[in-house]
Amino acid sequence: MSSDPQDSSHPPSVPLSGTVLAVQANYYQVRLDGDQGSGTGSDESKVQNLKSKILLCTRRSRLKKLGQRVMVGDRVEIEEPDWQGQRGAISAVLPRRSELDRPPVANADQILLVFALEEPTLDPYQLSRFLVKAESTGLQVELCLSKSDLVSAADRESWHQRLTIWGHEPIFISVHQAIGLAALKVHLNHRITIVSGPSGAGKSSLINTLIPQANLRVGEVSGKLARGRHTTRHVELFELPEGGLLADTPGFNQPELDCPPEALAHYFPEARQRLSTSSCQFSNCLHRHEPGCVVRGDWERYDYYLDMLDEAIVRQQVLGRMGDEETNLKLKTRSRGQQTYEPKLATKKYRRPSRRTQQQELQALQHEEELSWDSD
Repeated sequence: MSSDPQDSSHPPSVPLSGTVLAVQANYYQVRLDGDQGSGTGSDESKVQNLKSKILLCTRRSRLKKLGQRVMVGDRVEIEEPDWQGQRGAISAVLPRRSELDRPPVANADQILLVFALEEPTLDPYQLSRFLVKAESTGLQVELCLSKSDLVSAADRESWHQRLTIWGHEPIFISVHQAIGLAALKVHLNHRITIVSGPSGAGKSSLINTLIPQANLRVGEVSGKLARGRHTTRHVELFELPEGGLLADTPGFNQPELDCPPEALAHYFPEARQRLSTSSCQFSNCLHRHEPGCVVRGDWERYDYYLDMLDEAIVRQQVLGRMGDEETNLKLKTRSRGQQTYEPKLATKKYRRPSRRTQQQELQALQHEEELSWDSD
């Protein structure tokens, strides 16, 4: 009889597969697929109900040498599962069908933007920046307007008509009044959804309602600034009861637009619709003052487009002057997306490690201590 502590029902040549739910320090929480391990004889009890089995995994050193990054949402293969200790090792990352850097999520199907109608009051310019950023990912975009119980029916209808013209069909919800949640679930089931939006919009409250076991920390809106406080610190996937995964992401108030100027118009559905039926006179038209432009005209967000276009042009010019990715300048985004570049401080000379870095190092040390205790 073998004394190997690893489970014998899955030989090393047949790795398990699963989905990365969270990444912290050098450890990965992986939920194993539920259709593996059936018919394993006397060892069947070890591998049943794998759908709810979570393993704390490390990454094989060969993946690190190859520069293979492991992201939340990645489909991975696991070797040498230790069922008793609930640990394993990631041996391979399967091909991704989508990949985002900010937030770092793989294999997402759609983005759910959550904005509050009140507390804080919905800002159409800020909403437009989020919508444009979401459109630029190439993923499907769903728009959810929370705290709808705080506004009148007339206000909701006004926003519905306005956003429909923008090219988006909003879903009005209220977590406290349980309004619109059933309609929202239809759009979330059996998909990987990235939940995003400004701080204080109610993302964590919504996820806690849809997935009570998530138990996310909820913050209050700052009365002085009428903005939300950041409560989510890292990306993590949570499983919906009906199937599907939600990725909660840190809230922020001004997403950075990093698209080239010539691509910006395609992220406005109103402009995209005009371009689908007609063509501008010039193929490189930026839709400002060029003759024969079919985009320029009387539509509500055209001034927003011009503002973001100026930002994109400035960014492109600065990148062109820098010549490479390394620079001694840092980008600062101010009110209404206005961007400036400021000198960076030399990290080694003037900066101490951030609290987040220190916390990650402490967590890694804690995990190492736990592993050494368990091995003893």
